[in-house]
Amino acid sequence: MHDDCEFCRIVAGERSAYVLSETEHTVAFLDENPATTGHSLVVPRTHESDVLTIDESTATAVFETVRTVSNALETALEPRGFSVFHTSGPLVGTVEHAHVHLVPRFADDDVSLSLPRTRLEADEATQLRNRVRGHL
Repeated sequence: MHDDCEFCRIVAGERSAYVLSETEHTVAFLDENPATTGHSLVVPRTHESDVLTIDESTATAVFETVRTVSNALETALEPRGFSVFHTSGPLVGTVEHAHVHLVPRFADDDVSLSLPRTRLEADEATQLRNRVRGHL
């Protein structure tokens, strides 16, 4: 546990949160600054900095909890869909404890997760594919 991590304090029960689910490896709770009704976070119990670098068993547990809580939110709230995402790095977040956002989507929500798009050209795609495959 990191003393200066608000998510570690929630996991330890030292900071209040509206907990939706707890497992041996994860905790899911309502985001205190929700983008929509039901916006929730799933976090590993251990302090990890990034969902993409956690060990396989913890990653599996996190995404099992994502599935379980999403299904419960779906039944309880009947949203039109979901945005499920994780962010990492200093450009996109302020919390350095790995977490996944579950954002139920509704027709009248003001959430915008649009991404600027460009066309992927064949030469660029081939180079990028080869570059990534070289690290697998």
